[in-house]
Amino acid sequence: MNTLVAVAIAPFGVGDELAPYVAEAIRVIRDSGLPYRTTSMFTEIEGEWDEVMAVVRDATMRLADQGIRTEVILKADIRPGHSDTLHTKVEKVEALLTD
Repeated sequence: MNTLVAVAIAPFGVGDELAPYVAEAIRVIRDSGLPYRTTSMFTEIEGEWDEVMAVVRDATMRLADQGIRTEVILKADIRPGHSDTLHTKVEKVEALLTD
């Protein structure tokens, strides 16, 4: 079943600069082959429920397995019968804004 998640995976207690740790998590997401988009606050991932959740787990564990306390914020949109919602949801809004 098509699932679109917005996820933020971030370490705690590692100082002020989080980018190297966030990059480790995003590398796992990128290497999964699932469609994704990273913004300043979240990374969106789209695919089948089990695939997406496995990627979220693996990206989280990339940090947690290093002994790093890790916070995960997750929002999911499960839409049976839809695909490519990573792009189409934004395109629909953009189309309305051009009127």
